Amino acid sequence: MKRLLYPILLLVLVMTYASCDDYETYADKKEKERDAINNFIAREGIQVISDAEFKAQNYTTDLTKNQFVRFDRNGVYMQIVRQGCGDKMEENKAVNIQCRFMEKNLLTDSVLIRNDVEAWIVIGGITYNTANYPDKMTATRTGTTITASFVTGMMSSFHSSTSVPAGWLVPLNYVNIGRPDPATEEDEEVAKVRLIVPHSQGTVDASGSVIPCYYEITYEKTR
Repeated sequence: MKRLLYPILLLVLVMTYASCDDYETYADKKEKERDAINNFIAREGIQVISDAEFKAQNYTTDLTKNQFVRFDRNGVYMQIVRQGCGDKMEENKAVNIQCRFMEKNLLTDSVLIRNDVEAWIVIGGITYNTANYPDKMTATRTGTTITASFVTGMMSSFHSSTSVPAGWLVPLNYVNIGRPDPATEEDEEVAKVRLIVPHSQGTVDASGSVIPCYYEITYEKTR
């Protein structure tokens, strides 16, 4: 009996040690997230500027230097590619905004979902051409605080939530939200930004799994 018991105990100890060794803490996941963000910044040759530098540059980022501002208050990195036509969001007035975007998981360096180009994806057994489904959200600004929820689109379908990631809302304090007028001769374009969003400011999936994401997003006022 003893001869049989000792091998069993040894096997249990080995399995327990292995499971403990494989266990990843929240701190471990956050360290991986920081490494993924830093590696992406280095690989893309991004120049990070501070809040103060961003303000000194009249709230712009220099594209020739590939600048991203890092906001201390939330850890989001933002590059304004285009300021956009139209005006800043009005106070206490709901605005309908249409977005085209690309979402990339920085841990795996893989695109999760996008609707800025034609792409095919299966959600709930249904195949979608994502280019036909721009995301639409309703947003309201109160001071510098912006709240929003998705109405339709791929983000809410893919992540099973109408909550707009907090990182998506950061640019709305700095870009214009308008709609190009085809009747004018002006070369009007909608606002476009690039974002590096830590899990705490991301989707419900990113938050739950500690996944940092990179986004390219356009914002256009719609009815």
